Amino acid sequence: MAELVALLSKGEGTWAQVAGIIKTGDWENIILIGEEYAKKFQIDKPHTFIEITKTRLIDIKDELHEKLQGKINGTEVALSIASGDGKEHMALISALLSLPVGVRFTALTKDGLITI
Repeated sequence: MAELVALLSKGEGTWAQVAGIIKTGDWENIILIGEEYAKKFQIDKPHTFIEITKTRLIDIKDELHEKLQGKINGTEVALSIASGDGKEHMALISALLSLPVGVRFTALTKDGLITI
């Protein structure tokens, strides 16, 4: 899997999971999504940052759908939602599926990077 989409939300403790996924995986395309404060997340790999500016579920979904258009090259992405809340998760998954693009959830565990 060459493309990663990762949500960066409140609670910077969850950002370590995202950093580990980025470091461990071999990603051709990395898309990070979060509110303005998430721009301070630093990685040493090329990536795209998509800022969430809306607050209502349907508005977040529509915003992400619009901003993700043309950013994903393949038909499937690895998706990290270790960070964020249910509203953000639902909006992001809905936006990805409506592009359409398939998702495989990815996480970093003690056994390494897993994708399910």
